[in-house]
Amino acid sequence: MQQRNLGQQGLTASAVGYGAMGISLAYGPSDEKEGIATIRRAHELGVTFFDTAELYGQGENERIVGAALAPVRDEVVIATKFGFDFTGTRPGGVDSRPEHIREVVDNSLRYLGVDVIDVLYQHRVDPGVPIEDVAGTVKEFIDAGKVRYFGLSEAGANTIRRAHAVQPVSVLQTEYSLFERDVESLLPVLRELGIGFVAYSPLGRGFLTGQAKPAAEYDSTDMRTWDARFQPGNYEKNLEATRRLADLAATKDATVAQLALAWLLAQGDDIVPIPGTRNPERLEENVAAADLILTGTDLERIADILPTGGFGARYPEGMLPTWD
Repeated sequence: MQQRNLGQQGLTASAVGYGAMGISLAYGPSDEKEGIATIRRAHELGVTFFDTAELYGQGENERIVGAALAPVRDEVVIATKFGFDFTGTRPGGVDSRPEHIREVVDNSLRYLGVDVIDVLYQHRVDPGVPIEDVAGTVKEFIDAGKVRYFGLSEAGANTIRRAHAVQPVSVLQTEYSLFERDVESLLPVLRELGIGFVAYSPLGRGFLTGQAKPAAEYDSTDMRTWDARFQPGNYEKNLEATRRLADLAATKDATVAQLALAWLLAQGDDIVPIPGTRNPERLEENVAAADLILTGTDLERIADILPTGGFGARYPEGMLPTWD
């Protein structure tokens, strides 16, 4: 698979990565053996970029990812994240105090079973800790050889600039898909600074696979039960848009998911989507999107179907990240 450069510090990744969150969190019951098998199959298909986080089970997801990739450790890039509070004592549920970052990194190294973390993200900005302190702490780990590259997630332009001045940021990760376009306002800043972009939820949390159901039909542990895009009113509008996208995809012998991923790849060669799935067939479908080429006419038709994104906010108001 084609490799893409993310940032100017040497980070490279497969054009399509793999997001492991759904193995442990947010998308209903899962099976560890199934997750390990899916991750290993992703590598066989050419995926080299794998994403996990402390948040995804407080070590459970990292342990699964580490075990799955142990036989090919030197062939892959493993990204993980810090920044949440699980004690219920920190405002906003976030914690990027330097002492907490050090604790989380030590745990992540152990859970993953690695000597070095390839990409370390701040998962969410902590308004109670200056970003300079966060970047400085990550720099300590980079200088010590325990972390290779620094990333931010759901951060705004000012925060990105301030962090980058202390320790160069290789990549920003934020939700981006045909349904969610807000981050496009940050792409000029990233390109000015030479920072790559990783798109999470690139398939609209599964809506753009063509297999979406109304919110009430998902398991109670599935985040789509409260996702506004799956609620009555929005659901029907998003379903119609997805149907029109699927019709376009069919003219290219592709699926709507492949069209959605190819659209993201067409937005710049510094962008890598990280779809997640536990289904081997869906995995192969996602990976094959890296070979789908969209013409200017295709992109115009997509813009006509979804000019500004989907219907419904990506998070409830209290959960929506604030960019500074």
